Amino acid sequence: MRQITLLCSCLILAGCSTFDTINDSVSGISNYFLGGEDNSDPPAVLGEYAPEIKIEEVWSESIGVGSDEQSLKLIPAIGFGKILAADRDGLIQARDLTTGRLIWEAETDIHFSAGPGLGVGTVILGSSDAEVAAFNSENGALLWKSSVSSEVLSVPVIANGIVVVRTTDGEIIALNEKNGGKLWNYEHNAPALSVRGIGAPLVVGENVIEGYDNGKLMALRLTDGKYAWETSVAIPKGRSEVERLVDLDVDPIEVTGVIYIASYNGGAAAVSELDGDVLWRNEAISSYTGLSHDFRYLYLSDSTDDVWQLEQRTGSSLWKQKDLHQRKLTAPAVYENYVVVGDFEGYVHWLSTTDGRQLGRIKVADSAIDAKPVVVDNTVYIYAKDGTLAALKTRAP
Repeated sequence: MRQITLLCSCLILAGCSTFDTINDSVSGISNYFLGGEDNSDPPAVLGEYAPEIKIEEVWSESIGVGSDEQSLKLIPAIGFGKILAADRDGLIQARDLTTGRLIWEAETDIHFSAGPGLGVGTVILGSSDAEVAAFNSENGALLWKSSVSSEVLSVPVIANGIVVVRTTDGEIIALNEKNGGKLWNYEHNAPALSVRGIGAPLVVGENVIEGYDNGKLMALRLTDGKYAWETSVAIPKGRSEVERLVDLDVDPIEVTGVIYIASYNGGAAAVSELDGDVLWRNEAISSYTGLSHDFRYLYLSDSTDDVWQLEQRTGSSLWKQKDLHQRKLTAPAVYENYVVVGDFEGYVHWLSTTDGRQLGRIKVADSAIDAKPVVVDNTVYIYAKDGTLAALKTRAP
């Protein structure tokens, strides 16, 4: 009752239809709500265990203020032989992958909220001030800046010279990568109540795939934005608007012609990229962080911060790791035999792909980690909300 009363009060006082942050809103019903802890289901205390791997911090640097403790989509990108990251106050840095050495940085007055996305010689970011900006990947010089309809909360995606962004008012916008000119846009009304957060567009072949807050997955033609197909992958249920939330805020992924997506309160699903046909649906899962995959399985962190392994062909659950329950986990990253997740206290955890058991952990920051770990050449790159950017490697103890 305390949670319901607080929810109603916040909606009335705020006079708006969108929750404040992803972590605070989704977990606000079960974990945290607008910064207040739900004592009925507290975060799991980290227990002692015999680590099976040793984790080494190769280097650690600071990227300004990071996300400034806000729920944004600032995730490092790796390309051009560098790792690139941006902070909330408009700082962009390019660093050496091996040493963390600063290669270049650019200071702007843009309030970055999503990115970077990497194109052909371009670094693209979205802002909370309804702007998309492109920078030179070699020196950080501003190339162009374009206005869009509202805040950008998904990482820009670049394909075939086209930059695709999604804004918080439900619009998909395609821009010319060379000059930022608008090529096309597709409007889709957001529901009255939704979780703050947007899944990144996914370009597969000639289509742009995007999930919406009403549980629908849609495909548009990349060249002109024309409608290709639409399907319902999450079905709203329940009496109240909160119970009927089925936001598709997870970045969809594609594996050999199949699109995998998960929703808050609406299950995980596999969809044919060709025509949108739903191949399977696992309604037992609620997730808003993200998916990863290897050659056979899917991995995800659910809305109570348990980690799952699912079979790609059927969606059936093979194991579920509960030891990190309610620790505000990131989307998992998978490499070799490891599943890697960050948590709200700055710890990074390694789990086994075999059974989900904990293999090792390391603390890299004094703030939460909400950006999905990035893995390249067996090195794990972590970006925390306080701006800490760290490179980690594992070896046998």
